[in-house]
Amino acid sequence: MKTYLPRIIDKLLKERLEAKGAVLLEGPKWCGKTTSAKEIAASFISIDQPEMTKQYQSMAELSPLQLLEGETPRLIDEWQIAPNLWNAVRYEVDQRDEFGQFILTGSAVPAEIDKSMHTGTGRISRLYMRPMSLYESLDSSGKVSISDLFASREISAKSDTDLEEIAFLICRGGWPKSVGLPENPALYQARDYFEAVVSTDISRVDSVRRDKEKAKRILRSYARNVGTKTSLETIRQDVLANHAGTLDPVTLYSYRDALTKIFVIEDSPAWNPNLRSKVAIRTTDTRYFVDPSIAAAALELGPVDLLNDLSTMGLIFENLCVRDLRIYADYLDGSIYQYRDSNGLECDAVIHLRNGSYGLIEIKLGGDSLIEEGVNNLNKLASNIDTRKMKEPAFMLVLCAKAPFAYRRKDGVYVVPITCLKP
Repeated sequence: MKTYLPRIIDKLLKERLEAKGAVLLEGPKWCGKTTSAKEIAASFISIDQPEMTKQYQSMAELSPLQLLEGETPRLIDEWQIAPNLWNAVRYEVDQRDEFGQFILTGSAVPAEIDKSMHTGTGRISRLYMRPMSLYESLDSSGKVSISDLFASREISAKSDTDLEEIAFLICRGGWPKSVGLPENPALYQARDYFEAVVSTDISRVDSVRRDKEKAKRILRSYARNVGTKTSLETIRQDVLANHAGTLDPVTLYSYRDALTKIFVIEDSPAWNPNLRSKVAIRTTDTRYFVDPSIAAAALELGPVDLLNDLSTMGLIFENLCVRDLRIYADYLDGSIYQYRDSNGLECDAVIHLRNGSYGLIEIKLGGDSLIEEGVNNLNKLASNIDTRKMKEPAFMLVLCAKAPFAYRRKDGVYVVPITCLKP
């Protein structure tokens, strides 16, 4: 039996339960929602229990409050299979008038949400859970915290991680079942996840039958464009150019929306700072998956393949870093954005906290020339920010795959290997 590895979201879940009657914990399947929720829950019911699902669905329609009986906090796993439970939980929270009553977990947004379903505002708080960060899977030493960077503290850490290990971590992903396994079994988890998505999950989310091969082709094109601002029309044309058949825009949007609802893709929105110049800011989202291993699985790439194509590895490594940064930002009550303007100046990630503080982050595989390129980009962007209208960046960071040390340069820019980072 595996020992439970604490998750960053554990603290957030406890805090929300202390402030709300119920918490909705969403995220991709296999990311560990149920396991983490069970660590906190006093009782639970699994709506997807095969021999009971139909009975639970009927009961949710006829007598939903019976399913809510039990010690609190009560976990209702895969609640979206019986959507009527949402209103029942909202009602029961009102009646009990106490915090910490229910945890709802779900790996898809319900297909059938009608006007009769209350928003849950004020009663049900939402939390988003992703696969494990490197710090959670014990693949990061955590010697450098983002909190330290925001406080402008000096840092010092060693790293002996090589590109071979990074390539493996990209392909393995942050799936809890893969952590601690030998290489081959660990790599199978992401491949099996990808197969489940294209075979069943993409159709099950809204009961719309979708073609498995078409789903594969769309995800493959998305993976070819990971880390870029490629438009959906360009992705559509890419699919058509590489495969026979048709793919109209409406069909592509249908597949994209389904993949979003089951938390497979998670694009990064644009950051819109106050600038001294009137340069146009590109507002297109940057294409990412919720976990980098999905991109590798879609392209049928293993660790050796990535090492033989460092350009592709660099883009998927960026996805790995963005995954971790999103998890860490949630812990710090912040969000992750990206920046690019019409002059081609870009910043891979901006971590923006609720108090207005922010950090600028460039992501590079490593090497002196790439790190220097990242530093130059950060300094150019920082010099364009109108500090009369907004704060200066709290820190600037080049986040890399391979570097012997984490350190602060003379110009103030931090250089940190991803395997040293934590919130």
